[in-house]
Parts: sequence; structure tokens; C-alpha cells
Amino acid sequence: MDFDDLMNQALDLPPGAAQLEVLEAAVRLADAEGDIENGFYARQHLVKTAAFHGFPLKAIIAFSWQLGQYDRNPEEYDGSSLLWRYKWIVGTISNFPEIPMSQIQELLEDLGKRYKEHGYSKRTYLYFRSRLALDHGKLDEAKAYLQQFTKEERDHMSDCNACEQHCIVWLHARLGEDEQALKAAEPILSGNMKCAEVPHITLPELLLPMQRLGLHEEAKKAQTKGYRLVKGKRDLLESVAQHIEYLTMTKPAKAVEVVELHLPFTLDHENPYEIMLFHLNTAQLLKKLIQEGSQVKLRLPASFLAAHEDTSLPALAAHFEGLAIASAQRYDARNGNDFYSKKAADKLLV
Repeated sequence: MDFDDLMNQALDLPPGAAQLEVLEAAVRLADAEGDIENGFYARQHLVKTAAFHGFPLKAIIAFSWQLGQYDRNPEEYDGSSLLWRYKWIVGTISNFPEIPMSQIQELLEDLGKRYKEHGYSKRTYLYFRSRLALDHGKLDEAKAYLQQFTKEERDHMSDCNACEQHCIVWLHARLGEDEQALKAAEPILSGNMKCAEVPHITLPELLLPMQRLGLHEEAKKAQTKGYRLVKGKRDLLESVAQHIEYLTMTKPAKAVEVVELHLPFTLDHENPYEIMLFHLNTAQLLKKLIQEGSQVKLRLPASFLAAHEDTSLPALAAHFEGLAIASAQRYDARNGNDFYSKKAADKLLV
């Protein structure tokens, strides 16, 4: 099968793991033949599929290759398309605790420098400054950059209105500013702002703020609607984890079903941050079930059962708690604070 056949086969498939496998075969073939043009073209599709279907590391690797080729021969490639995809990489780079803070900052500054050289405003650079500060547990810094980015003009590199508004909701929710989070979410809740991932990722951010404000019926409706949008989607595992957290408080039996359905994704998922949140919220759920005297037996994937002889609730709770705490410590060591360890400790005090 030649390169064109592989690409035609890939593009006939829906975006996801199967398509990604064929695109990777096309990349290998182009590289083996020394065909840089085809290698660049195949990676263009690979980066998009990987970034939005739960394979961020594959996206980072493929994009880095593309960026290197562009810097060697900028006249050969579409710079604006590459700069747009650069945002996807910057948005996920912090999820990997092994990537040092210095490298993350260098990447962000490189994005800002390239955008400036191409005549774009500082808005997107400041937007990602805010997002990454939030990822690193630096909430005051995140809020300061948020205020700066909203003052800059939108341009062709700005994320869509819905994504930017979600970021504002996200920040207020993480700061515990519940009323501000709900107010910021109004255009999303009304349907005036939406995109491929909004309100999917916004609704679970609002569940705890709604619950804390006593808006229990609103939270229940938001959870029902929100879960339908993210159920079974490996690229939205963080949102699934947030549903587990809310359901642990309101419907633990339903939370168990959510864990059972999505646990298989964590066994080969590429995003360690989303896995950490899933493990953490699952441990919280299991500890609550133990406290309530539950005798429930989780339905577990065969590969998990093969590696874990003891699948009692206490053993599973200890397993997921240990994984979550270890991950939190790795992020904190990289970020230079105790944000995630404290968050984990607070949640696990059931």
C-alpha cells in the first residue's frame, strides 16, 4: 500500500484511534522514503486527530517535527495553520510532569514571539499564560493574566468565543468564586456560545459551584445533560472525572457506573493529568462507599483483574489513592508548590 492509499484510508475513517493508527503508518512510510512533503502532510492530520481524541503526546511529537521543518524552510509551509495548531500543543504541555517548567515557559514564550512576528495581538499569548498558571496551581497569577487577556483585541489566532468564555468560567470555579462562575457561564448555558467542546467541558465545572450555592435541581439537570455529552469519550476524561466527583456526593451508585465504563480508557490513556483526576475522584468515591458499609463489587476490565488479585473496595481505594497521590507529588515537584497534593489530601478526607 502506497502513501496515497494510506491517506485515503485514514481520511475515510472517523477521527479516533483507528484513524490515528493509519496516519502513523503513513508517516512511517513517508519518513522511510525520505519524503518530507508527505511526512508533513500526514502529520498535519495526525496532530489534529491526536490532540482531540486522547493522544496528546503523539500530537506533541508530530508537531515538534513539523515546527522543525517549518523553521528550516518557512516559505514551503502554511505558517498560519501551523501557528493555530501550536495552541493545541501549548494547551496540553503542562499535563506531562516530566516536562520541566523551564521548557514549558520557553515554549509559551516562543508562541508569543512567533505570534508577534506574524502581526497577531497578545491576546492568545496572555490567554495561555492564564491557562498554564491555572494548570500549575498559581491561581492569583492566572487571574491577573485573565484580566490582561480580556483587554486585548481578538484576532484570527484567538480561540473561539465559547472556549475563551469557558476559560473564564473555569478560573472562577477553581478559585471558589461560585457566583462569578455561574454569571460567566450564562452565555454558555443559554446556548449563545457553543463549540465542539463547549458546553461539554463547561457543565461539569459548574456542578460543585451549583451544589455549594444550593442550586441542587440546576446541578442535577446540568449533570444529566453534561454527562450525555462526555460519556464514552476518552478525550474528555477530565470532565468524566468531574462527574464522578459530583455523583459521589449525590448518587454514588451512578458514580460507580461511570467509573466502570471509563476505567478501561485510563489503562492506555496518554494524558497523565486526566488519569490523575480520574484516580483521585475514584478513590474518593470508593472511600465513601466503604464508609457507608457498601458491599458493591466493581466490574473491572480483564487486564486490570489480571494485574490485581485483591479487588475489594479497600484494596481498590488504596490502589487509586496511591496512584493519585504519587501523580500529585510529581506535578507539585515540577510546579514548585503543593497545590495538587493539598487538593488530593482534602478530597481523600472522607
